[in-house]
Amino acid sequence: MNSALQFSNSPYTAFMHETKVDLGNGIELHVEVGGDPEHPPILLVMGLGAQMLYWPDFFCKSLIDQGYRVIRFDNRDTGLSSKIRSQGPRLNTFKLMSRFAVGLENQGAPYDLYDMAEDASLLIDRMGLDQVDVIGASMGGMIAQILSAKYPEKIKNLGLLFTSNNQPLLPPPFPKQLFSLIGKPDSHDEDGIINHSLKVFSIIGSPGYFNQLEAIQTARRLYQRSYYPAGILQQFLAILCTGSLLQLDKQIQKNTLVLHGSRDRLLPPSHGKAVAKAISGAKFELIDGMGHDIPPHFIPYLSGLFADHFKS
Repeated sequence: MNSALQFSNSPYTAFMHETKVDLGNGIELHVEVGGDPEHPPILLVMGLGAQMLYWPDFFCKSLIDQGYRVIRFDNRDTGLSSKIRSQGPRLNTFKLMSRFAVGLENQGAPYDLYDMAEDASLLIDRMGLDQVDVIGASMGGMIAQILSAKYPEKIKNLGLLFTSNNQPLLPPPFPKQLFSLIGKPDSHDEDGIINHSLKVFSIIGSPGYFNQLEAIQTARRLYQRSYYPAGILQQFLAILCTGSLLQLDKQIQKNTLVLHGSRDRLLPPSHGKAVAKAISGAKFELIDGMGHDIPPHFIPYLSGLFADHFKS
């Protein structure tokens, strides 16, 4: 439930204006904004344990070039945003996963995806935005679904990328992909953590599009910016304690496009198809050869599909 595991080390980073936004609920989000303030805004919501830099600079620049203002941010418990210090009991993750898979309710996480959707809603308010187009990737797509159903007045169009609605009995993630994501590095020095990141990138990413040199640069930059493994577990617990979004999807009345990679083994394509089936009028497109990431090869096509969809 991570996502977008490569971003181009392009010269575009400077176009982003960085700021901290106090949401007023005890959470402060780190935000970057790029593009003309007069252009329609797109809010990008990232996935499990993923800093906003997992939205490739090239992807952001491509949307800006197509006439949009782009906003990306670190979710709570990631990057430079607020960290949640849990005082609650230690939860049995495997028990929660078993209950989640068959649609049983879980409780006890420090927060759930509804809380994270409220963060995004408050961010829209604090930035003085009327309505936004939203693109959510993986767990960010789950947050975007909640956002569109619970705060429909704030959302214009909905874009979803390799995500799920977690309805019961969907095919589970392939074990290798899931346990690479929630597993621990062999050693906890910088090199050990970066090597672990490289392994995750290659296992859940698009086969044939893994760039080792770029991935090393990405992993080191992410580590040096922020390393907070507790946030990955807490966000995973948030997913498990949110459960199915199927009934929520039926409330969504937004122009929706769901994109999913044919080679995604973390969230197999049937997850994206289930989301598109549940949301009235949603369009689904399978991206041939793409895994659970956004390699540069696919960016022009992906960004073009979203931009065209939002303008339709």
